[in-house]
Amino acid sequence: MAAVARRLGVAPATLRTWDRRYGLGPSQHKVGNHRKYSPLDLAKLMVMRRLISTGVSACDAAQTARGLEGLGETAVISHEISDAVELVSTLHKSAKKLDMVFVESELRRCLSKNGVVSTWSHVIAPLLFLVGKDWEDTGKGIDVEHLLTETLIRILREPLNTKMKPVNATPILLASIGEELHCLALHALAAALAERRIESHFLGARTPFDAISAIVTRTAPPAVFLWAQLEKNADPDFFRELPAVRPSPRIVIGGPGWNREECTGVAVVEDLSQACLEIERAVGL
Repeated sequence: MAAVARRLGVAPATLRTWDRRYGLGPSQHKVGNHRKYSPLDLAKLMVMRRLISTGVSACDAAQTARGLEGLGETAVISHEISDAVELVSTLHKSAKKLDMVFVESELRRCLSKNGVVSTWSHVIAPLLFLVGKDWEDTGKGIDVEHLLTETLIRILREPLNTKMKPVNATPILLASIGEELHCLALHALAAALAERRIESHFLGARTPFDAISAIVTRTAPPAVFLWAQLEKNADPDFFRELPAVRPSPRIVIGGPGWNREECTGVAVVEDLSQACLEIERAVGL
C-alpha cells in the first residue's frame, strides 16, 4: 500500500479510507490475508485522485472511478499510472523529497514502454519545468535540480552504450555552442537517435567552434545539430562559418535561444521529434 500511495501522491491512510468508504481497494488475492492492487485498481484510484484534485466530491469521483469496471482494456490503459500528467505530478513530489530511486525506476519504466521521444516530451520536459519553477519561485530546490539532472544524464546515456550496427556510416555531430551549459535536450536527442540506430559524436556543453570545425573537416558528418538554450549563445556564425566539405552536412539547429529570422539556410526544429526527423532524412531513412 505504501508504494501505491507514493505513486499516487496520497497518504496510505487516504487509500484505506477510499477502500473502506467507496470500495476502491486492492482486488487481487495473494497468499495469506494480503491483497494486491491490479492495473484496474490503480486506474480507478488514479481517476479518483484526478477528479478530487479538480474539485469533484469524493463520492462523485468514486462513482466515476467504479464506472471503469466494464469499459475494457483500452479504457483502463488510458487511465493507469503511466498517464503522463499524473506521472509528472508524482515524479515532481518524489523529486522534491530527493527520492531519486523512485524517480529513476519510473523514468526507466516509461522509457522502456514509450521510448525516448515520448518520455522526453510528455514526462521529462514537464518535470524539468516544474523543478525549475520551484527554484525560480522560492529560491530553493537547486539540490533537487542537480540530482535530477545527473539522474537523467545517467539514464539517457544508456542507449548509447548498447551494442548496435548503426544505419549511418559516419556519425552525425551534436554540440551545445558558445558557453551553453544546458544540454539535457542534447542527451535526449543522442538517446533518441540511438534507439533508431543512428550513431552520433556527442561534443556536449560549451563546445568551441574550433572543435566543431575539426570534426566536420575530419569526418564530413551527414548532419550537424547545434543546440542553444540561451540567446547569448546562439551565434549564427557557428553554422555560417563551418568548413566546406563534401557531401555537405544537413545543418539542424534547436533550442529557444535562436533568433529564427537569422537562421536562414538551415533546418530549425522546435522539438525532439522534429530533430529526429531532420537527422533521419540526412542519413537516408
